[in-house]
Amino acid sequence: MQVLPRKTIHDVDVSGQTVLVRVDFNVPLDDGRVADDTRIRASLPTLNYLRERGCRLILMTHLGRPKGQAKEELRLDPVARRLEELTGWPVVKVDQVVGPQVAEAVAQLPPGGILLLENLRFDPREEEGSPELAQELAALGSLYVNDAFGTAHRAHASTAVVARFLPAVAGLLMARELEVLDRLLSDPQRPFWAIIGGAKVGDKLGVLQALVQVCDGIAVGGGMANTFLAAQGGSMGDSLVEADRLEEARAIMAAAAQRGCRFLLPTDLVAASAFAPDADKQVCPAGEVPDGWQALDVGPETVAAFGEALAEAKTVFWNGPLGVFEWPAFAEGTVAVARTLAHLEDAVVVVGGGDSAAAVVQAGVADAIDHISTGGGATLEYIEGRSLPGVEVLAVKEAGEG
Repeated sequence: MQVLPRKTIHDVDVSGQTVLVRVDFNVPLDDGRVADDTRIRASLPTLNYLRERGCRLILMTHLGRPKGQAKEELRLDPVARRLEELTGWPVVKVDQVVGPQVAEAVAQLPPGGILLLENLRFDPREEEGSPELAQELAALGSLYVNDAFGTAHRAHASTAVVARFLPAVAGLLMARELEVLDRLLSDPQRPFWAIIGGAKVGDKLGVLQALVQVCDGIAVGGGMANTFLAAQGGSMGDSLVEADRLEEARAIMAAAAQRGCRFLLPTDLVAASAFAPDADKQVCPAGEVPDGWQALDVGPETVAAFGEALAEAKTVFWNGPLGVFEWPAFAEGTVAVARTLAHLEDAVVVVGGGDSAAAVVQAGVADAIDHISTGGGATLEYIEGRSLPGVEVLAVKEAGEG
């Protein structure tokens, strides 16, 4: 699937406008401070471009899952403070999403000024995709910019519906994400390999089906590998296995074989006596997990085999950890693969957000990865070929334009 090229802030005259910017500042907090500011940093090129052109910026984001209720621990004050620390720009933060207080703050905003609205999901109408909320938000500005790729798969008021009421274009981060993923699927350098991990086949069934059609090879790890191994007749002990997905797993492997796409599964696993960070562990052959034990990581033989296969790659897409990498005892496979990817000097490596992004940071190799997506779910839905509501509403660049 190739997304139609969308207009960006480079394609319109933004000078002096009051711009409603949907950012993705859904960041982890720890004791009232931002614990990881990666997503805030990713938005800075867009914000800086607009400020330099005298725009007044109204930033909108969600944080966590407050389910339509105002929750003190999910207020955006720490986010505003971190944005100020990173940039030196004064940031005005209001305690409402819309209303008289917000309108007054917008009226007082100088050129280049930044206003951060309160957590959008404090208003239940946000996730409902309410046209009324979207219209109230749109009334605050003259241009809408979506730079929140991580929420582009959500048809929420601030991601898809605001564009009914304002001219709508992509920010620089959004444009970059789409460009990278479009090239990945339509014109990758070959061999093109994908590494897919995570817990369940069911969560990524459509993604695997799509990748089989475009990849030269796929390496599968994490909990989902258990289901494929079980589908081949392996004994998986107490490992997570989706018994209702065995036929679909076999169909994916058959489709890969028919197309000539190599399909690598673990040959050994790190099994644990219990699902616990301090459980006893042992390395066992894949498909021979002892009764009462469960696979929580790929083994050293698998890491070596994956590394050997990836050495020939010119393009790699990775989504999903290969084990329970949050626990050091079961992180070795995931960290080893992250470091392998960092050393592929001749390959373009794209990491698909979420846990995979956290893993490359944990492995200390984030700077060596060509592109780390800010959107896990949005990335997967794009690869699967689904329409992204937050992208579809943006203005299309006409042929010969830009």
